[in-house]
Amino acid sequence: MRRLAVAALALGAAGSVSPPALPRSALAVWTGSAWQEWWQSSAAPQQWKAPDPTLGAALRWRPAAEGVTWAALRLAGSGEAWRTRLIVARIDPKRVRLRLDTAFARGSARAAWSVADARSEAVFAVNAGQFVRTMPWGWVVLDGRQFLPPGAAPLSTAVVVDTAGAVRWISGAALADSAVPDGVAAAFQSYPTLLTADGRVPAPLRAPGAGVDLAHRDARLAIGQLRDGTLIVALTRFDGAGTAFDFVPFGLTTPEMAAVMGALGARDAVMLDGGISGQMLIGGGDAAVRWTGLRKVPLALVAVPR
Repeated sequence: MRRLAVAALALGAAGSVSPPALPRSALAVWTGSAWQEWWQSSAAPQQWKAPDPTLGAALRWRPAAEGVTWAALRLAGSGEAWRTRLIVARIDPKRVRLRLDTAFARGSARAAWSVADARSEAVFAVNAGQFVRTMPWGWVVLDGRQFLPPGAAPLSTAVVVDTAGAVRWISGAALADSAVPDGVAAAFQSYPTLLTADGRVPAPLRAPGAGVDLAHRDARLAIGQLRDGTLIVALTRFDGAGTAFDFVPFGLTTPEMAAVMGALGARDAVMLDGGISGQMLIGGGDAAVRWTGLRKVPLALVAVPR
């Protein structure tokens, strides 16, 4: 009887059952003088057609190297994300060369890459993809040759760099165990997809019950592409005690990270391994800025001068 009553309450005026809601949360950005809310789970858009003006106005872009700029801002969220620092890098593939680097301990398959080990000429570097124990998960192409075959996972996406240096995105469902397509120089696969089809948030990220944990909070890392082809990479750090405890893996939910990438103007975006693995280098030489991780990884996306 109680189940019938609950079902009846869920019926709308048209007699349809209301869809389940996202876990309640909100995000605000520090403007320099006040916190300004720009996103609520109760009114989350299904598609981001343009950058969010509130978030955009808070960004102060700094040059780091030819083709690389970056900015940092403070977010206020719910629960563990009550203070979160967001670091955003923009990389122009027309002005840098992108490649994948692998690193394993000598004599073993133990992952060994960190930003401290980034090649000396790098002007940007970030851990790429997801990992299974010590190996990258899913499809990896290095120098035009397949290093690992495609993986099967819902909401997976492959990020592909072609021989001309342009970046494109392939749905995991479109990958097959076959020869590397002509023109592919490097590729990696990751999940979950945050934005697809020109800024659309995938349905499993808009309501619970589709196999994605929409309430879990963690330090996050994601890569996306703007409509002009520029890559955008966003890393979060806990900001509750300045930088002293930024390694603590507190942060955003998956729907919140999709909102961040959409608000930054991405048309496509996918999560990378965050938590204690998330790490990024911006700029070269003595001017480089590093956010380190507590765990070494096997695969990195690196940009070097053309």
